Amino acid sequence: MSDGTREALGGREAVAGPDGRFRCIWPGTDPLYLAYHDSEWGVPEYDSRALFEKLILDGFQAGLSWITILRKRDAFRAGFAGFEPEAMARFGEADVQRLLGDAGIIRHRGKIEGAIRSARAYLAISEREPFADFLWKHQDGRVLQNSFRTHEQVPTQSDVSEAMAKALKRAGFTFCGPTIVYAFMQACGLVNDHLTGCFRRDECAALARDVKAA
Repeated sequence: MSDGTREALGGREAVAGPDGRFRCIWPGTDPLYLAYHDSEWGVPEYDSRALFEKLILDGFQAGLSWITILRKRDAFRAGFAGFEPEAMARFGEADVQRLLGDAGIIRHRGKIEGAIRSARAYLAISEREPFADFLWKHQDGRVLQNSFRTHEQVPTQSDVSEAMAKALKRAGFTFCGPTIVYAFMQACGLVNDHLTGCFRRDECAALARDVKAA
C-alpha cells in the first residue's frame, strides 16, 4: 500500500465489501485485490522460498502500488525462474537484457540486477541458517498480533522492520528499506495488521505458530 493510499484511507475503519463481509478498506472492490486480501495478505509464511519471492516483489513495488505488482506477478514468476534463488543467482547480463525486454514486468535495470544480487545473498544466508529463520528471529519466532481499528493507526515501519532491513542490507539484499520491509512483514504475516473489524484478522491470528516450538 503506497503512502498516498494510506493517507487517503487514514481514519477509516473496516468496511463491508461486495459480499457483505467487513474487511480492511485498501483492497477496494477490485476482485484481484480482494482475493489477495482474503487469501494471502497477513497469512503467516514460514517457507523460505516464498518469503524470498515476496521480498523481491516488494522491492519491485518501490515507488509503485502493490496492485500493479500483483497484476504482473505471473510474468515476474515466469521471468525470474519461479523465484528459485539457485536459478536466479546464475543469471548474467543476457538474462538482464531478456528481462529488460519483458513488457510483463517492471523493466528497471537497478531492481532487476538487485534481485539477482539478493538471490546470491539468500544462498549465502542459507549456508548458515534457513532464510525463514533469519527473518522470523527478528520477531522472536512469533507473530505480532496488532489491534488497530483504523488505517490511520497502522504504522509504515517499526523498530523491527528497521533492524530487519539493516540485517538484509548487510547480507547483500537490495531495495529493502524499513518501509518496504514493514509492508513485507504485513503481507507475510510476521505482523497481523488486519483491522480489528476485518473478518480476516482472527482467521490469520489462528494460523500463527511459534517458530521456535516447531
